[in-house]
Amino acid sequence: MFGVDTSELLVVAVLALLFIGPKELPRVMMLVGRWVGKIRGYARHFTSGIENVIREAELEEMEKKWREENERIMKLHPPGFEYPEPGHPDAMPPVGNPDAPADEELPIEKRPLP
Repeated sequence: MFGVDTSELLVVAVLALLFIGPKELPRVMMLVGRWVGKIRGYARHFTSGIENVIREAELEEMEKKWREENERIMKLHPPGFEYPEPGHPDAMPPVGNPDAPADEELPIEKRPLP
């Protein structure tokens, strides 16, 4: 986790046993465990806060794109415009470019993929 090898951990454990003593070692290890738990909790809280800020920024960006797209669509299709009834010949605009050459006239390399 922190680049501590097994041999280094063994040396630290032997030194702790020598300097702290076998009677106090369990209490000290419990205290160290509590500190590590608190530090992990603070780190978890910090990272979740950062993730929330990033998520909110992404949502704001998506809302901005949605507003821009909505404005573009509303300019193309104003709300007061009378649209023809479905099934009416004018209901569907012509699809494609009528001046474009047919696929048969294009060489195979330049034909669009199906």
